[in-house]
Amino acid sequence: MKMMPPWFANPRYGHFANDPSLTDQQIQTLVTWAENNAPDGAPHDAPPLKKWARGWNIAAPDLIVTMPKPVALPANGEVEYTYEIVPTHFAEDRWVQMAELRPSAPAHVHHAVVYIRPPDSTWLKHAPAGTPFTASTLTDPDERRQAHETTSDLLLVYAPGSSPDQWSDGMAKFIPAGSDLVFQMHYTTNGKAAEDQTSIGLVFAKSPPRQRVITLQLNNHALLIPPGADDFRVEVQGTLPNDATLLSLFPHMHLRGKRFEYDIIHDDGLIEPLLKVNYHFHWQLSYRLAEPRPLKAGTRLRAVAWYDNSRNNPHNPDPTKTVTWGDQTSDEMMVGFFDVAVPADVDKWHYFIRHGQTADVKNQTKP
Repeated sequence: MKMMPPWFANPRYGHFANDPSLTDQQIQTLVTWAENNAPDGAPHDAPPLKKWARGWNIAAPDLIVTMPKPVALPANGEVEYTYEIVPTHFAEDRWVQMAELRPSAPAHVHHAVVYIRPPDSTWLKHAPAGTPFTASTLTDPDERRQAHETTSDLLLVYAPGSSPDQWSDGMAKFIPAGSDLVFQMHYTTNGKAAEDQTSIGLVFAKSPPRQRVITLQLNNHALLIPPGADDFRVEVQGTLPNDATLLSLFPHMHLRGKRFEYDIIHDDGLIEPLLKVNYHFHWQLSYRLAEPRPLKAGTRLRAVAWYDNSRNNPHNPDPTKTVTWGDQTSDEMMVGFFDVAVPADVDKWHYFIRHGQTADVKNQTKP
């Protein structure tokens, strides 16, 4: 019980601004109301109706960017990661304070990442713009590899259950003038053919912010999960190259994901848990700190994931398989995304310039 609203964080560790958990008193109020045949309350006590932007969970977008061409999805089989490059044609820099991704076929979207490709980037330079493509359709071997590795910043990460990005006043993500948005779509099939034409809605900051939000990650691509293992542990650590303010945490695994944890490891060896979740593949939530946490350069962060590759996992595609990192849901991933705020004039490249620190949080994305 207590499955709705969905929330999977252990309440003993951390406080989160988007925690929708109900108190015992609130639950009892609802139970009592239901047991009494759900009587109407006094009309004058009713709160005013919320006004929602049609189709969006953020304020009415200042701009909606849509993939120019729909992607045809088969009824069955695996679908290779699909990309679509969309030029923004921005004549000036833009600061994004809110962003929401909306697939037109959400039942087929395992996850999606929207990257910011600045005008001087050589990433996927020869890939077609405005039309869907996959790594295997690229003729350049380097670009086939680049499709799965990039140092470009992330505008948004989307997975089932995730909520839109909404940054506090004075914080925003940065899109340089002339940039492209690169949609990376991971589709799955469900027995019915479909097509998807995903959009992202953007709300721009009204004035230049004091801080830039960038998305970093801790991941372990060397995971090797034995057949039948019901509590297999995978760990990765990294140190921050410069000061930053931690804003939110977003764990990502696939169908064998069981638990995920973020920690700070202090110099004296003390382990301070930031977040512990019982992972739910169909509700991949972002956990936003109630109080942003300033972190000094050299802070050691750790992410730990546990996997259930046994027959007791009802979602396990094949408990006899040795599982490795891979794109498809039948494979696995171990990614601990986290958002940080840095000074507005510090981009992701400059954030990774190390000033007397040994840093191993990667300036590279491998979704």
